[in-house]
Amino acid sequence: MAPPAQSQRSPSPSQPSGVLIMVNSKSEVSDLKLQLRQLAGSRAPGVDDSKRELFKKVISYMTIGIDVSSLFGEMVMCSATSDIVLKKMCYLYVGNYAKVNPDLALLTINFLQRDCRDEDPMIRGLALRSLCSLRVANLVEYLVGPLGSGLKDSNSYVRMVAVMGVLKLYHISASTCIDADFPSILKHLMLHDSDTQVVANCLSALQEIWSAEASTSEEASREREALISKPVIYYLLNRIKEFSEWAQCLVLELVTKYVPSDSSEIFDIMNLLEDRLQHANGAVVLATIRVFLQLTLSMTDVHQQVYERIKAPLLTLVSSGSPEQSYAVLSHLHLLVMRAPYVFSSDYKHFYCQYNEPSYVKRLKLEMLTAVANESNTYEIVTELCEYAANVDIPIARESIRAVGKIALQQYDVNAIVDRLLQFLEMEKDYVTAEALVLVKDLLRKYPQWSHDCIAVVGNISSKNVQEPKAKAALIWMLGEYSQDMQDAPYVLESLVENWDEEHSAEVRLHLLTAVMKCFFKRPPETQSALGAALAAGIADFHQDVHDRALFYYRILRYNVSVAERVVNPPKQAVSVFADTQSSEIKDRIFDEFNSLSVLYQKVTTSFSQPFVLLCVTQIIKESRLTDIHKYLQPSYMFTDKEHRGPLEFADELGNLSIGEAANNVVPTQMVEENDKDLLLTTSEKEETKGSRNNGSAYIVPYDGSSTSVFASQTQIESAVSNPTLAGHSPQASFAIDDLLGLGIPAAPAVPSPPQLKLNTKAALDPSTFQQKWRQLPVALSQEISVSPQGVAALTAPQALLRHMQSHSIHCIASGGQSPNFKFFFFAQKFEESSNYLVECVINTSSAKAQVKIKADDQNTSQDFSTLFESALSKFGTS
Repeated sequence: MAPPAQSQRSPSPSQPSGVLIMVNSKSEVSDLKLQLRQLAGSRAPGVDDSKRELFKKVISYMTIGIDVSSLFGEMVMCSATSDIVLKKMCYLYVGNYAKVNPDLALLTINFLQRDCRDEDPMIRGLALRSLCSLRVANLVEYLVGPLGSGLKDSNSYVRMVAVMGVLKLYHISASTCIDADFPSILKHLMLHDSDTQVVANCLSALQEIWSAEASTSEEASREREALISKPVIYYLLNRIKEFSEWAQCLVLELVTKYVPSDSSEIFDIMNLLEDRLQHANGAVVLATIRVFLQLTLSMTDVHQQVYERIKAPLLTLVSSGSPEQSYAVLSHLHLLVMRAPYVFSSDYKHFYCQYNEPSYVKRLKLEMLTAVANESNTYEIVTELCEYAANVDIPIARESIRAVGKIALQQYDVNAIVDRLLQFLEMEKDYVTAEALVLVKDLLRKYPQWSHDCIAVVGNISSKNVQEPKAKAALIWMLGEYSQDMQDAPYVLESLVENWDEEHSAEVRLHLLTAVMKCFFKRPPETQSALGAALAAGIADFHQDVHDRALFYYRILRYNVSVAERVVNPPKQAVSVFADTQSSEIKDRIFDEFNSLSVLYQKVTTSFSQPFVLLCVTQIIKESRLTDIHKYLQPSYMFTDKEHRGPLEFADELGNLSIGEAANNVVPTQMVEENDKDLLLTTSEKEETKGSRNNGSAYIVPYDGSSTSVFASQTQIESAVSNPTLAGHSPQASFAIDDLLGLGIPAAPAVPSPPQLKLNTKAALDPSTFQQKWRQLPVALSQEISVSPQGVAALTAPQALLRHMQSHSIHCIASGGQSPNFKFFFFAQKFEESSNYLVECVINTSSAKAQVKIKADDQNTSQDFSTLFESALSKFGTS
């Protein structure tokens, strides 16, 4: 990407500048103010229509963010009308600006109080709602009188608004609300009002008020307990048919907290709510089901009958509602199926996917089919799932294949299922083959007796046709585990080792190391050279886990080959049960939160609620890791695990590793210091490391707090791991395993380090040449570099970094951006040569990372320049 050319552009007519908008808006507001003032005292015919047009303009400006607070007085004066539409717009305007301008809100008190006494109940209710919505602390005294009158109003709409106004008053001034004895009035209304919506509002307000007061007042605690007493519960249940759907859910939520005295009371409540299971609203049905399940938890037989009773209403909701409702109901149904799969096993056809369903519903149905599968319906379910494998929706096709595998792992008779999986391997679709390979690997771990049939088919699959990391890892695992049954296994593994540098997945490289080791113990002559090459490549690998495993294998082989075989390739036992993704405790807690978002997220409330986020932020602040707060505040952070780790992510735990020192033939356990930083080094090696770090003969993994990849040539690795002069034991013992693996190179001379790249301190390059070269040259290197905390703090302005880089003969030709993202284009020239290096550097101060792209005239020296550039950037802020 070329640096942007410096040019001056006039603003497009279709996209006026911010200054022009500001000027126009100010003039428009001034015109509106003048027109409103003219209409304020007018009584001419049609004046209300003119006011409507002006009010609409004011509301539209307010909606798009233009400040129209200067019209406050004129809007209040124009509100003296009987037109209810004008009243509504005026109340909306007043409610929006009153909290921001409390002084202006005083202007509205008189006309709002006047409207609260209007003859029209609609205007009385709207005025009372607007008055309570001002939320200005110094106006609380003006709310008590209108609220008291509203709670006694003859119209149910006004009473309903007044009840919610009491709750708003409580949040503004709790003491004023309690002193006015409003909670007692609400309780009386809840038990005696004829309008069910007023009753529901009273219940909601009282629950919130008394829950907040219960921690400081015993009386409030008693009142909160009285809400779930038998008289109140039965009163509400007897009137539940009169309530709205929202109010019914509120009442049912309250019933779940009630503890009946005996079983007869449980049956009375269930009989009262029986017809709610037939309600058309899904929320009411789910709330009723929760009541049934909670009431019968201690009655095992009745609880099972409840499952049978609620099955039909849930299945009806799944098939009759919108896709969103179907997904919500299916999520709850899935939770029930996991607890009682046999109840729903005969209804498996309800979970077949339909062609017009969205993917998220299909995916959940596939999980349901997996859960309800048993000996009686497995054949039909697997047949249906195999049809989905050819689906045009590839993610659904993948999920269907995984579902077949899950069923195979939980059934006793898997003959037909294994045949279907093997047929998947023969399909000419890459994603089908990939998913099938992963499942066959798990199948062989549980049913090793099927190895002969499976390996016969797997042996025909070329590793070149498998590109997905998990599938390739599964194939490599089978090549190592069953290499004695696969004739070409050593040669396939050898070809994979030869292409080590082309494999980008650390998971595949880890499996390849282990597979080559296993194959070596079973077929040593054919695997000898492949193992040596794999260990050398693994030790030189930039990924810390791969490097550690290769180093561990190498050292355990040098110690004792028999011990290595017992560690790496022990006798295998069939896996009886695979680990569940969720613990039973988590499932029980989610069940307790039935009919909530916990069921949809498959997470307990504490995993995604605001208090959990605040706890995480507090912990980060305590640990002074303020730059990580944004990660915790992202929803995706709370639901991800750590299965993917970047290169050298744990370098701070492992410290500086040095290879090249050989261990003694016998390594006593006492000599191994229990320290994560020296996990792979014995005590003697650590002492020798201190003296050999600067001698140029050892392969060093430096740690500077970054994620820099470390590279070394294979010659250096072979020289390091076979050099006996650094060890305190016989050269013959050192060369025994090295010669066997093809690693021994006696008397290998040390490879001299290349001369350091020198840059021209007076380099010059004009912008047009830079742009032309940037377009023409390919990207030589692209990497991510960490910026030190001191560097992030110093990057308050681009000029600070420009001066620092120029001191290292790296010059800036263009820069821009603002916090947290800064973008720079640098260039440098080779000393006494015309070779140029071009750099695009994007620094994010929030993550303390720099994304760097390097282009060079001389591609051979681009790595040397990258090292120099990284070194210069890492010193920014510290020098």
